[in-house]
Amino acid sequence: MAANAGTPVIGKGRRRRRGVMAEINVTPMVDVMLVLLIIFMVSAPLLTVGVPIDLPQSQAKSLDQDREPLTLSVNTQGKVYLQNEEIELAKLVPKLEAVAQARGGKEARVYVRGDKNANYGSMMAVMGRLSAAGFHRVALVTEFEQGK
Repeated sequence: MAANAGTPVIGKGRRRRRGVMAEINVTPMVDVMLVLLIIFMVSAPLLTVGVPIDLPQSQAKSLDQDREPLTLSVNTQGKVYLQNEEIELAKLVPKLEAVAQARGGKEARVYVRGDKNANYGSMMAVMGRLSAAGFHRVALVTEFEQGK
């Protein structure tokens, strides 16, 4: 006697109905999550640059970072920006100390972005104020040098 292995047979010719499948099909959800992951991976680097600066090139490797960095930028006119807001040089240290306190004190790394055509004196004024205020974890941001 041959019986269909997929459907249980009760008695002669009577078949029991299968129960409702209560499992969630996660394949469409995984597909959507992968698409969103790719979109965010492509768009995230475009959102980090706020102040337009022509960075100098270097062959140094990039640093690992776990959260949004504390960034100072100096443009060609010598204007100083903390994150994306312009700030006067005299108000830089108090504002930087307040922001750093919220991020874990003066041990927070400060990234300094300077335009390659910026005045050396304005860059050293920013670096001197950082050092005098006790910020010793300072990283200079450059672009990776291509072709060498």
